[in-house]
Order: sequence, then C-alpha cells, then structure tokens
Amino acid sequence: MFSKKTVFGSLAGLGFLLSVTANVALAQMPHGMSPNSSEEQTAQFRRIEQPLGLKIGVTVGGIALIGLELWWFLWSKTKAEELLRWGAEEQEDHA
Repeated sequence: MFSKKTVFGSLAGLGFLLSVTANVALAQMPHGMSPNSSEEQTAQFRRIEQPLGLKIGVTVGGIALIGLELWWFLWSKTKAEELLRWGAEEQEDHA
C-alpha cells in the first residue's frame, strides 16, 4: 500500500498548495471586486487579520488531525485483526 511518509508528505504538500493558491487568487482580484470593499462590509461583520504564526499553527493542526484520522481508519485495523487472529489461535490451542 502507501507508506506513511508518502501519505503525510502528500497531505502537507496539498495543504501548502491550497494555502498558496487561495492567497494568489485574492491578490489577482481587481480592486473594486475585493472582498473587503466598503459596499460589501456591514457593521455586523469585519475582517480580522490573523498573525501568520496562528495561520500556520491552525493549518499544521488540521493536517495532523487529518493524518490521525487516516491512520485510525486505514492502518490501525491491521493490528486489531492480528490480535483477533492471535486470540482465535490461542482459543483453539486451549480447546
């Protein structure tokens, strides 16, 4: 199957690609169509600029959680199956 290194590397690359392309798309928008234009803003919602470190931390945390879910559903089951087989063999030996 896939190695852990390959899967985590692919997830990290995908996260980086998505974060870069979103910023490039915003940078290429004409000034009148920017999401921060005054006619689109209301008194209820304001854009809050987040520090770069916080953005990176949230992205890395999200990628780590996605990796944890992939590990849980794809790779942890083999150990459980081995334990079940080992338990079945042990019960046959005692019977």
